[in-house]
Amino acid sequence: MQTDKYLVPGVSCQHCVAAVTSEVRKLNGVSSVVVDLGSKLVTVEHDPGVSTEAIVAAIKEAGYDEVRPVA
Repeated sequence: MQTDKYLVPGVSCQHCVAAVTSEVRKLNGVSSVVVDLGSKLVTVEHDPGVSTEAIVAAIKEAGYDEVRPVA
């Protein structure tokens, strides 16, 4: 398993949490998605075969254009 974090400044409510979680969970190999409204971080636990690009695309599909991977 691999864990990556993404800064998504636009998340601000429970609807945002549900939208991001739903889209990212659609990716094969994603085992967990946690959205922290306070820090604006999305933490994704996934198989190594799931690319950063795929996760960013899923978050953008949920309606958030500004997504930055956190090192």
